[in-house]
Amino acid sequence: MIVFTPGEPAGVGLDLVVQLAQDKRNSPILVLCDPVALQERAKLLDLRLRIDSNCESPSLDPQKISVLAVPVRSRVEPGVLDVENGRSVLDALDIAIEGCLSGKYKALVTGPVQKSVIQDAGFEFSGHTEYLASKSGTENVVMMLQGGGIRVALATTHLPIHLVASTLSREMIEAKLRVVIGALQNKFLLTSPKILVSGLNPHAGEKGYLGLEEIEIIEPACEALRQEGYDIEGPLAADTLFAGSSFESADAIFVMYHDQGLPVLKYASFGEAVNVTLGLPFVRTSVDHGTALDIAGSGTVDLGSTKEAIRLAERLGGLSDGKN
Repeated sequence: MIVFTPGEPAGVGLDLVVQLAQDKRNSPILVLCDPVALQERAKLLDLRLRIDSNCESPSLDPQKISVLAVPVRSRVEPGVLDVENGRSVLDALDIAIEGCLSGKYKALVTGPVQKSVIQDAGFEFSGHTEYLASKSGTENVVMMLQGGGIRVALATTHLPIHLVASTLSREMIEAKLRVVIGALQNKFLLTSPKILVSGLNPHAGEKGYLGLEEIEIIEPACEALRQEGYDIEGPLAADTLFAGSSFESADAIFVMYHDQGLPVLKYASFGEAVNVTLGLPFVRTSVDHGTALDIAGSGTVDLGSTKEAIRLAERLGGLSDGKN
């Protein structure tokens, strides 16, 4: 089965669950949240929803969803953040991680979280990717988004720009590229994946005149993998990375930081893209959008990314043949 954590209760995560439950699902999905808050959201959306606690065999029936109760501490008001509920978001994640590691759940799908609320509640939290890696004891994970016919993987994730250059190393880039290659081969069933690697600096450093990271760090990492027979091209200038025949034949683009590649992917597929964490000992996918506090409880949130995240989790988790 798939386990689903809706994320920030004041955001659109609960809306997504209610709307998802209106139709029959292809695979059993167990939701980890506060059932009272979920029922209140359904009432606000004027949608019928029956909630049961069958955690062993979740319902596939329309207008019905199975919930493992993870109580909030304070009543949820859509669009209004409450630091008291930051703990419940992590409680749900911890239960989901434990279940995935034990093999109880085949895959984890996550809704959007509000990092500031969790941090204000006193917990260190820079994002799902980092939290899942830490809790599962995984040293190397890679955040990758796919949508619009593009896959973009990141060398660094939720990191201030001024720290990116000092964080990069040949060993780190080589290790993360190996994670991407392994996932594309073993999970996405691409025998010989082609990966384009960006530089860090404008024009990929302009032969050292605009920075040495390409010469001293990125190129040696790429070359080491090329020597092993992997199809790695780069470092390439980021401003032309997403154009031309080379891009069109690539299976993934590997960029140095979050906003170097994700704006292009989200422009091409916002609302239908999927975030997937590579390298974990279990399958994890997520929506490509945030908590959208301004529309929580309005009934206007788009289910596109949620359905794509579930579809990919089903495929990677061996729950479907990929045709549904």
